[in-house]
Amino acid sequence: MLFAQERPRALRDFTIPRSSFEPCYRATYRSGLLEAKREQALRMLERCRVCPRHCEVDRLRDEVGTCRTGRYAWVASYGPHLGEEDCLRGWNGSGTIFFSHCNLKCVFCQNWDISRIGEGKPATPERIAAIMLALQEAGCHNINFVTPEHVVPQIVEALAIAIPQGLRLPLVYNTSAYDSLESLRLMEGLVDIYMPDFKFWDPDVAGKYVKARDYPEAARAAIKEMHRQVGPLVFDEQGLALRGVLVRHLVMPNGLAGTREIMRWLAREVSADTYVNIMDQYHPAGMAHRYPAINRPITSQEYEEALAAAQEAGLWRFDVRWLWRLPRWR
Repeated sequence: MLFAQERPRALRDFTIPRSSFEPCYRATYRSGLLEAKREQALRMLERCRVCPRHCEVDRLRDEVGTCRTGRYAWVASYGPHLGEEDCLRGWNGSGTIFFSHCNLKCVFCQNWDISRIGEGKPATPERIAAIMLALQEAGCHNINFVTPEHVVPQIVEALAIAIPQGLRLPLVYNTSAYDSLESLRLMEGLVDIYMPDFKFWDPDVAGKYVKARDYPEAARAAIKEMHRQVGPLVFDEQGLALRGVLVRHLVMPNGLAGTREIMRWLAREVSADTYVNIMDQYHPAGMAHRYPAINRPITSQEYEEALAAAQEAGLWRFDVRWLWRLPRWR
């Protein structure tokens, strides 16, 4: 059964038995490395360089920088989410934890109330661990950290509590890709599935629309590091993602995202086997009305051109909806 537009060899090369899979953090915990990672994570908060902003504030003393997050992560909401890619949501949902605030300032953000206004409540590591275990108990297929770039240390703290209490689901790191390499290397051996965006190719465009000229450079470095850690995306027999990289790319009006360049880079510098979700749902949100070039949805022609650019680059594993035609497994 094909769950994406893949060549026939995909089922053989990118499927592993669920019975042989164990989340990578279980081995890290057994090795004793998790405690060392927790201690390193706390040190990272003293002069914060958790993300590429390098604010160097003392978050252990509750100082805040660009992300407006001090000692504790803020959680806006959590629960089984049926709006993610089918290979993540399955039939019981992806166990999403939406963190408040963000280290990017996307003028078109569709979660403005969470990322910019900061709706949510502070959550201790014990609380985040309890949320993870509750999502597992609810039958979710994975734990999905949404906007984790600025709270990596807090996630590591929570994992150190949840894992010995029986956490056993794959972890999804759902990110803008504006991550520091130090943070990503801290997550090595903990994250099973990296799901980065690649938003913009051109630094000037990124500076204008996400307020970070270095975003393209940071995203390229981050995605290469993610791929080094976990490789191409693989699935179990039922089409659920278990491990690897899934890249999201939101097509923007007027070709502003640099889709052709991004797809070419993924195919040549990461892997032609990269699993990509080329998304067509852009609509003006946040402060987009102040920017004429992005103050409209994309056209069907713009989306078709994006798909063609990806195929011309040599990519071939594209996310499509398949759940509607699958039976429900229990």
